[in-house]
Amino acid sequence: MSYPRPLTPEEVLADAKKRLSLPRIVVICGSTRFMIEMTEAELRETTAGRIVVKPGCDMKSPHELWSDPVEAEALKVRLDDLHRAKIRLADEVLVVGDYVGDSTRAEIAYARSLGKPVRFTHPEVDPDA
Repeated sequence: MSYPRPLTPEEVLADAKKRLSLPRIVVICGSTRFMIEMTEAELRETTAGRIVVKPGCDMKSPHELWSDPVEAEALKVRLDDLHRAKIRLADEVLVVGDYVGDSTRAEIAYARSLGKPVRFTHPEVDPDA
């Protein structure tokens, strides 16, 4: 007699999204230098009927929450972890901008390692193209 195998966490999440009839979830990735472009991409994805998650902090812009260098470094680590969680939650990734730095390259690799489709506003910057 064979028993069904337990579902993976990813399968449980996919099943929950399906049962809830959730629209596709898109996570926006890219350098925070493209925050204006990310907002435009968010608008376009939202009007296309998708749920959008994106970076919530632009640490390149001055703010009291990251004015202390030590606290800023710890915050960056937490924000990177949070963004990886957004990638796990999402159904696909949209990379915004005409430049891909080390952090974005790592996010793309992470998404692809999870089998997430990755789209680009500028396909020529795809590190695997």
